[in-house]
Amino acid sequence: MWRPSHFFFILCLWACLDALPVAVDKTKVSPPVAELEPPKSVDTGLHYDRYLREVIDFLEKDPHFREKLHNTDMEDIKLGKLATELDFVSHHVRTKLDELKRQEVNRLRTLIKVKQDMNGEKGMTVDHQALLKQFEHLNHMNPHTFEVEDLDRLIKSATNDLENFDKERHEDFKRYEMAKEHDRRKHLKTLDEDARKKEEEHFEEIKKKHADHPKINHPGSQDQLKEVWEEADGLDPNDFDPKTFFNLHDTNGDGYFDEQELEALFTKELEKVYDPTHEEDDMMEMEEERLRMREHVMNEVDTNRDRLVSLDEFIMATNRKEFLEPDGWETLEQNPIYTEEELREFEEHLAREEQDLNLRTNDLMKQREELERQQEQLNAQKMELQRVGDSQRCNSAFLYTFSMQRANGCAFICVFNLMGAKLNCLNAKPCVLSVSPLPPPPLRWRTTPTFLAFFCVCELII
Repeated sequence: MWRPSHFFFILCLWACLDALPVAVDKTKVSPPVAELEPPKSVDTGLHYDRYLREVIDFLEKDPHFREKLHNTDMEDIKLGKLATELDFVSHHVRTKLDELKRQEVNRLRTLIKVKQDMNGEKGMTVDHQALLKQFEHLNHMNPHTFEVEDLDRLIKSATNDLENFDKERHEDFKRYEMAKEHDRRKHLKTLDEDARKKEEEHFEEIKKKHADHPKINHPGSQDQLKEVWEEADGLDPNDFDPKTFFNLHDTNGDGYFDEQELEALFTKELEKVYDPTHEEDDMMEMEEERLRMREHVMNEVDTNRDRLVSLDEFIMATNRKEFLEPDGWETLEQNPIYTEEELREFEEHLAREEQDLNLRTNDLMKQREELERQQEQLNAQKMELQRVGDSQRCNSAFLYTFSMQRANGCAFICVFNLMGAKLNCLNAKPCVLSVSPLPPPPLRWRTTPTFLAFFCVCELII
C-alpha cells in the first residue's frame, strides 16, 4: 500500500535520474510508437488510486516531461506548476491520457448510479454533470480529453488527500478507542455488583500490566538508533556512523528515508511495549504508536516538508542537541486519546444513530405488515373469484343434465341431482355431475295421472 509520500517520491525519483533524453533529428528518424501497457497495481489508499497511478506512469514515458521534472522544484510540483508542461508531451501519450480520463469518468458515473440505486432512487433521471462536481481530481465539464487543468487538479487533489491521510488515521483510531470504552461500560451495566467489581479489578490489572515495560527510547535519538545498529544490524554501538546507518536502512537505495523505511526503525521499540500474545496489548494501539513515532521524526528531521528524509537532513539531525540528549518519550497510555466530553458526544452520536436505525427498522416492519395484509386481501379475492367461477360451472353443468333428463321425462331424478349439485357448490366442493341421462321410465308410467302430477310439481320446484 502506498504511503502519503509515495506520490512525491515517484516525482523525486524521476528528477534524480542521471540519464537524460538523447537529442534526435525527428525530420530523419520516425520515432517508434510503443504499445503502452497499464502498470502493475499499487494502492495509494485513494479512491482514484488507479487513475492517479496510470497517469503518472504514462507521463513518465514522455522524455520531455521527464526532463522538465528534473529541473522543477518540489514546491512547484505541489503547486501544480508542472501541469503546464502537458502541452508538450508526445501525441500518443496524450491519446492514452484521454482514454484514461474517459475510463475514470465512466467509473465515477457507475458509482453515482450504484449509490442512487442503493438509496432507493432506482429509475430516476441522474444529472451526472452536477454529481461529478464532488470529484475534484478531474475537470468534469470536459469528460473526453485530458487537459492541463486535469493534471493540475490531479496533482493538487492527490497532495491534499495524501497529506490528510495521517489525520484521518488518527480520527479512525480515536473512534476505535471510544467505541471500545463505550462497549466496556455498556457491558458493566449488565452485570451485578459483584461481577462488576471483579471486571473493574481485572481491567485495572491488565492496564497496570501493559504499562509495566522497559524504557522507550526517544524516536530518532542517538540511543534509539544505536539500539537498532546493535540489535538489528549486529554492529558495535561504539562504531555508530550516521551515514553508514542511513545507507543500511535505505532499503530501496534511492537516497531517501520514506515513511515505511522510517517506521521499520521503530520496530524494536514497539516490541518492548506490545506483544500479540498478551491480552493487555492491543495491536491497533501499536500501529497508532508507530504512526506517532514516524510523525515526530518527520517533524524534527524533514526540513523541506516533502515527507521524505534525505541523507543531508538525516546527518544534520544527528548533530543537534535533541539527538544526543533527548527528552523522554510518552507512550499512548500516558497521553489520553480522548476526553470524557468527547466520549460523551460520541455516545450521543451512537444513540442517535441507533435511534435512526430503529426508526428505519420500524418503518420496514410496517411496510412488511402492509404488504402481508395486501397479499391476504389478494388471496381472499382470488378465492372468491374461484368460488364464483366454480358455482357458475356447477349451474351450467346441472342445467345441462336437467335438460337432458327432462327431455326423457325423468324430472324426479333431475330434482335430486339439482339439489345435490347445489349442496356441493355451497360446501365449496368440486362440482362433478354426470351428464349421462338415465333411461326413461316405461311409457305406461308416463301416461298415468300420478306421474303427470308429480312431474308438474317437479317443474315448479325447479
